[in-house]
Amino acid sequence: MRNANAKDLPAVLEIVNQAILHTTANYNYDPQTLAEQQSWLQQKQSHGFPIIVAEQAGKIVGFGTYGTFREKMGYRFTVEHSVYVFDGFSGNGIGRLLLETLINLAKNQGLHVMIGAIDAENKGSIAFHEKFGFTDCGVIKQAAFKFDRWLDLQFMQLILK
Repeated sequence: MRNANAKDLPAVLEIVNQAILHTTANYNYDPQTLAEQQSWLQQKQSHGFPIIVAEQAGKIVGFGTYGTFREKMGYRFTVEHSVYVFDGFSGNGIGRLLLETLINLAKNQGLHVMIGAIDAENKGSIAFHEKFGFTDCGVIKQAAFKFDRWLDLQFMQLILK
């Protein structure tokens, strides 16, 4: 685990685009560009939000981050996180290490709540979050449309302190 840098963006982009094109872990339709990932990195860094990568044998195999949950000042102690593991590397503890690291970083930043927004059909991700103490805080029915069907969005939260 380490902090991401600009040189990691092509690998992060590959992971993100795989999720966009082939899963409901990301509700975007179109692949991101390198320029968009560069802007994303700069925005995260300018707000003091981490982007961490998991590296194995010199290859980026996952990344995690968190950021603003909602823009209003009252939400400043709440963040929404994302954890992505490259296709073929799931089940090896990479996601666990990424999420553990993000939780610890959030606690060290004095944050209070971490939110996960998960496709409600993704029972594996829901169970994964439950192992860390995340609890169900609601489902928004038919919140998104992708792959010619309506998708429900499951919110989970972890109170950090």
